[in-house]
Amino acid sequence: MDNRLRHLSGLRYFEVAARLSNYSKAAEELFVTQAAVSQKIRQLEEQVGCKLFIRKGRAMTLTHEGHTLFRHVSDGFQEVLLGLNKIQSEPIQGLLVVRSPPSFASRWLLPRLWKFSVKHPEIPIKILTGCDTPNLKHGEIDVAIRQGEDLCVEEGLTLEMLINEPVYPFCSPELSNSLNFTSPEQLLKCWLIQFDSGCFPWEEWFRQANISTQSSTIQWMEVGTFDMGLTTVMAGHGVCLATDSLAGDFIERGLLVKPFNIGMTPGVQVNLCFDPSSPRKERIVAFTEWLHEEVSDISKI
Repeated sequence: MDNRLRHLSGLRYFEVAARLSNYSKAAEELFVTQAAVSQKIRQLEEQVGCKLFIRKGRAMTLTHEGHTLFRHVSDGFQEVLLGLNKIQSEPIQGLLVVRSPPSFASRWLLPRLWKFSVKHPEIPIKILTGCDTPNLKHGEIDVAIRQGEDLCVEEGLTLEMLINEPVYPFCSPELSNSLNFTSPEQLLKCWLIQFDSGCFPWEEWFRQANISTQSSTIQWMEVGTFDMGLTTVMAGHGVCLATDSLAGDFIERGLLVKPFNIGMTPGVQVNLCFDPSSPRKERIVAFTEWLHEEVSDISKI
């Protein structure tokens, strides 16, 4: 065996630091101190006889030699992990960790999750919420539910579209009755609430509805989640943009109405992201197939 393979520990530290471009983040993933990462990288550079990183501000940037080594080390470790996953494949019984945007979790996923538990009592689910991009290859998360189009996905991961639906205006029945909506232009006189992602502002909805906003003084507010917007309008304050999947049960219970059936596209796209080579593949397949079945059943109603 080549003597240089005795540096495998240093190569592991190098792969993480190179992937994250940051010694502090590498230390967090490796559960060591930043000083330990720096020392390992320095020792590896001495052993291979060249610089692998250069500092640019707070970021650590790979040198030409570093890029070359990282490409091969990363591919090599992925092959090792693939082999380990194949021989250490876990049974379908066991925990599955799912990451979801907060509003989708509370408004769509959690009210339906009991159906999955009935179908697969052997798979307990742990739900985490957040909108950032999780680490599916090196973290605890098995399935990430992500909103948006043209998402960047790490090589080797699978991205499947779950839902793609237009965005509509919603308000309380009381507001709708008091204003007696007959024309979409009337919404310009309402307090308009929008999700602060910037993905579907009211200006775009009015444009698609062929309504000019140039001469209007619009009162509007941004909120951090769909939940906040829906809660605000259910209290009778203004009109918000949302989707049928997020507002559907509120409409069925008479808490919300859709004053105009004018949908803005593109609207909200919900995607599933997971590692197909995960040792928990059986659980992932069971969960993602159930999600697709659930969406299909809803669309038939």
